[in-house]
Amino acid sequence: MNGLDVRVGVILFAEDMGKMVSFYKNIMGFDTDWDGGPWAEFKTKSGPLSFAMYDRKSFVQAVGEPYCPPRGINLTMEIGIWLPKYSDVDREYERLTALGIKSFSGEPVTYPFGIRNFYVVDPEGNLLEIGNWGQE
Repeated sequence: MNGLDVRVGVILFAEDMGKMVSFYKNIMGFDTDWDGGPWAEFKTKSGPLSFAMYDRKSFVQAVGEPYCPPRGINLTMEIGIWLPKYSDVDREYERLTALGIKSFSGEPVTYPFGIRNFYVVDPEGNLLEIGNWGQE
């Protein structure tokens, strides 16, 4: 793939599409034209199909695997949401806190290696890292 015009996307498997689409649209602010079906694509500036969602039950049926939904915080992956400046990280923390979203890591922290971030989880336990890569 090196040298090719490759686009990479993240697709979440969702137990409750309505609840998950609502969170990412109404709380996180991603726009979507979701029609209520098993697939939702969110518009981002990262390019086509950079963030989407697929109904977990439909997926396991399509690939013939057993249905085993995760429980609790999903510590097998995270979605990184990178903001332009440290101050944007702080503003997003305040905005989400005002909406009742709790950061399980607490207030934003700046690490010695330059990242400033905090963590939240979506309604199904997927980990979201909201941060900046060293641009004050």
